Amino acid sequence: MIAQPWDLAVVGAGPAGAAAAIAAAARGARVLLLEKAQIPRYKRCGGGLIGPSQRVLAELGVDLTDVTRDTCGTFTFRHSGRRAFTRASPPFLPMVTRAELDARLVAAAQEHGTELRTGVTVGAYAEDGGVVTLGTSQGPVRARAVVAADGSTSRASAYVGVRCDLVDIGLEAELPCPAGRDWAGHVLLDWGPVPGSYGWVFPKGDTLTVGVIGARDAGPAMRDYYRAFVASLGLDLSTALVDGGHQTRVREDGSPLQRGRVLVAGDAAGLLEPWTREGISFALRSGRLAGLAAVGALPSYSDAVDAELGAEVAAGRRALQVFTKRPGVVHEVMRTPPLWPLLQELVSGRTTMADQLQRRRVRWLVQLAEAGRS
Repeated sequence: MIAQPWDLAVVGAGPAGAAAAIAAAARGARVLLLEKAQIPRYKRCGGGLIGPSQRVLAELGVDLTDVTRDTCGTFTFRHSGRRAFTRASPPFLPMVTRAELDARLVAAAQEHGTELRTGVTVGAYAEDGGVVTLGTSQGPVRARAVVAADGSTSRASAYVGVRCDLVDIGLEAELPCPAGRDWAGHVLLDWGPVPGSYGWVFPKGDTLTVGVIGARDAGPAMRDYYRAFVASLGLDLSTALVDGGHQTRVREDGSPLQRGRVLVAGDAAGLLEPWTREGISFALRSGRLAGLAAVGALPSYSDAVDAELGAEVAAGRRALQVFTKRPGVVHEVMRTPPLWPLLQELVSGRTTMADQLQRRRVRWLVQLAEAGRS
């Protein structure tokens, strides 16, 4: 006897997949969540929860208070290790580890009735008669809809035909906090020597997440930047608890997000902010929309994604173009009095880059950066 298909199968238990599972299961759907690793598991990620992430987590009923490692309000900005300046305010940016974030989201999905299966690899997708059959390492799985949220190397991405036109490489380590320097509540951002690149230090209790990101095509130069950046901080990669790289991709305008009853979300869909490469909020938001669309609670997943995220992606593309051409000017513009409160509003989610680009003063600052010299 063939088992009844699941209402929804979700591939990947990161923020996008778990959000999809919660959104669908909360509406009474029978949901199966498939993950190739065991939960919790390490994932490379800066771990900052900007305002939109905080809002979706609240909507999903997920409280991360007890797993928040730090909350930051002091930011230091550098340009290739020089011309540093610091701005400070009451803490407003929570920091978490992806292992704890993902585990908490998966637990919330299970509380809504989602069934979790770990150690499962999905290798094939086929659709017939309104049912999708997944070829998995533990045998076929049948579902009336699938949300694939299996990261930037997603098999479903190829099945759906997702096209990405910005591909970056991120290099990141988890390092013990050095003796003699207090990083609590303090973020460092360094505009890098490779066009469009930057580095970061994010504090998480007794460890620091330290990394750089930039164009994949500049791989050797990015590795040089990574080593030099870590050394400039007085840190030693040989002490890293974890050290490695990952790829990020940005969806090309108009690229499909769905094929039949298979929807892609998060990194699998190339959904992230092009300049900062912030991905958690895009994963949570697109995952939630995918879960709703998969169970018929939204008329069009693609339209919903474009309505919620499209303007932010477009604004991020413009910001990346300016930053790539004029990093030094961007650095000096950010030193100006209006930019620190504006950055707080952007990070806290009280405004968006797309909204700000409509303001005369901000347009003037962007035009200044575009016309300036790096």
